[in-house]
Amino acid sequence: MKIYLDPGHGGSDPGATGNGLSEKNVTLAIALKINDILLQEYSNTETRLSRTTDKTVSLQERTDDANSWGADLFVSIHINAFDGTAYGYEDYIYSGLSDESATALYQRIIHEEVIKQNGLRDRGMKKANFHVLRETVMHAILTENGFIDHPDDAAKMKSTVWIEQTARGHANGIAKCLGLEKSSATLYKVTMDGGQIGAYQEKDDVLKVISSNWETFQTATIEKR
Repeated sequence: MKIYLDPGHGGSDPGATGNGLSEKNVTLAIALKINDILLQEYSNTETRLSRTTDKTVSLQERTDDANSWGADLFVSIHINAFDGTAYGYEDYIYSGLSDESATALYQRIIHEEVIKQNGLRDRGMKKANFHVLRETVMHAILTENGFIDHPDDAAKMKSTVWIEQTARGHANGIAKCLGLEKSSATLYKVTMDGGQIGAYQEKDDVLKVISSNWETFQTATIEKR
């Protein structure tokens, strides 16, 4: 299964700011940890991130990349802000979808799993006409993981434990949505240009992913574990 992780903002776009934090840094930390969990704990799982460093990526670039890659699920990670009084977690799917759609079911699953882990007030499941939800051709969800301008939520964001818990909630939800299987056999971990892109049981799958990305990377390593 192909999972596209989209840490919001980045580079010249810091996103929301408050309490000494920038949204772009918190979203990247959560996304990288989700990626680690998925690749280390589940077999036959591929991931791709819209960014792995603090760089500027347009909304169009994010959705074009996910669409051309053929992702099965798009998860965009964000942090909220309002006026310093609002707090808690909420998530969104595209406003044009019905409550009976498969994407809405995915939203309910991910929402429940994230709330179990993150210790934030539950602000509910919502819909919006956001670009990354409207222009993706696969199931897509956008999560808003607390309010950066609220002191209690921001204090959690500064904790590596909270980052881990929030990522764990996302990963658990993604795994349930896509029916991912826990790794039990020997895996071959594939790293390209310093970033892990997958872990596979079959050598043919390793060769296939390297071949499909042949023109886009400078270095690749295979680690048996």
